[in-house]
Amino acid sequence: MTTSIALFTRDLRVHDNPVLHAAAAAERCIPLFVVDDAIVSSSFFNANRAAFLTQSLADLDASLRERGGRLVVRRGKVVEEVARLVRAHDVTEVHVAADVSRYARRREEALQALDVDLHVHDASINAVPPLSLTPSGGGDHFAVFTPYFRKWETVPRRGVLRAPRRVTVPDLGGDLPDLRHGTPSPDLAAGGETVGRELMTRWARSGVDDYADVHDALAEDATSHLSPHLHFGTVSVTELLDRVGTASEGARAYTRQLAWRDFHHQVLAARPRSSTEDYRTRHDRWRRSERDFAAWRDGRTGYPFVDAAMRQLAQEGWMHNRARLVAASFLCKTLYLDWRRGAQHFVDLLVDCDLANNQMNWQWVAGTGTDTRPNRVHNPIAQAGRYDAEGRYVKRYLPELAEVDPRYVHEPWKLPEDERAALDYPPPIVDLGEAADRFSAARRKR
Repeated sequence: MTTSIALFTRDLRVHDNPVLHAAAAAERCIPLFVVDDAIVSSSFFNANRAAFLTQSLADLDASLRERGGRLVVRRGKVVEEVARLVRAHDVTEVHVAADVSRYARRREEALQALDVDLHVHDASINAVPPLSLTPSGGGDHFAVFTPYFRKWETVPRRGVLRAPRRVTVPDLGGDLPDLRHGTPSPDLAAGGETVGRELMTRWARSGVDDYADVHDALAEDATSHLSPHLHFGTVSVTELLDRVGTASEGARAYTRQLAWRDFHHQVLAARPRSSTEDYRTRHDRWRRSERDFAAWRDGRTGYPFVDAAMRQLAQEGWMHNRARLVAASFLCKTLYLDWRRGAQHFVDLLVDCDLANNQMNWQWVAGTGTDTRPNRVHNPIAQAGRYDAEGRYVKRYLPELAEVDPRYVHEPWKLPEDERAALDYPPPIVDLGEAADRFSAARRKR
């Protein structure tokens, strides 16, 4: 009797899962998730992701039980736990999704050393395998998004796979873990494939067509909210692309955003050190100001758009993409603080924190990454006027400004003195003009 292992990592779903689809073809299949001690003891495993993961594992187990199986959970070192099951159950095949982090690649190398056939599925986490596309002029990866996207959108994608009808699992004991720890954000989104597929269906039917027109209108909250599900793999990016299609301008704009995800994965795959080191150094001598960093972290900079973004992050464990851009620009270029500090704070709170997307987006904003205009600065007042003109987004997350006239909500320091004094809200911690001059001077000295 042939026995396989489907090793779940960031693909916690039964639908359109190449790993489970291939492993379930064996006579017996062990759907395995290893609670990796190296990950759960690291700073990357925050309270929000722990809660989302716990829900996602429970949902995955329920889906497997509907198909006659169950999720097998072990705790420890991944390769050691896989090796134990290989020996105990005469496993002949192990299936796992390809991933791009240094840790994931070392895990794959260690699995290859086992006395078992290892199958690494490279179109499970990404729509297009990270290093399958290279520039025609040479090089091991694309450093600019637009030519990457032109090639990416011509690549035929694999077909969407059905969930297996039945999964026959050996009799293995063990309970599902409760990995929750700390205090998650009060308005954290729910995890699991069931929730993710409901979101995906609703988005494909009634949300995506308007995406091009309203995705940057922060008060409308008109994005898919699928990023946590893409990070944990409770929704397949391949199926999502198939469901939204390209018939509308909104669908095409959304597809482009999903391509950014693959773009950043191929950058990190080619340059793994860029998770902590500048992809393109600007020889920055970043300021060290605990006061300024704390004001940014706590949403008390005196710039309402930035502060609303940071309060949303704390409240939901998630932040609108436009808000991420402005908040990150404010830290790196207005306050001139190291992008790594901001990236770590996002790691500490974001439920959707994908290493490639988080780090490479921070580098893009800091001007040390792939942005072709590395010194651009996103002015928080100009951005607020364009994307939150009436201040509804700001007022949602800054209740102390709820009654402020929309004319002043993004610049409350312009209120009459008596009204300004009555607000429990700080003055700006920095002058934007002076900050811009400081940043320009710092970059000129490189």
